[in-house]
Amino acid sequence: MDVSLAGWLVVAVALAAANLPFANEKVFGVFPAGQARTKPFFVRLLELLVLYFIVGALAYALETAIGNVFAQGWEFFAITGCLFVVLAFPGFVLRYLRKRR
Repeated sequence: MDVSLAGWLVVAVALAAANLPFANEKVFGVFPAGQARTKPFFVRLLELLVLYFIVGALAYALETAIGNVFAQGWEFFAITGCLFVVLAFPGFVLRYLRKRR
């Protein structure tokens, strides 16, 4: 796989995964939320955290398939975590900030 294609694939999967907790009322899009009609906000945040690590594992797998794996420090994870939260902004806006009629 080409390096550029792998990079864009990770960005596209991250965009989809970051908006998944806000797009539906099922946990990870598969399991029902339980008794409540809507998922609580902390469940959405926990789901966002788990999806961050899943996308990170995919990126790591693609990096190992391409070639050398680079060592990452805490700065890398802080920046990618913030980027993942920024990618989740459209879903957050549609879920919580949009006016309902």
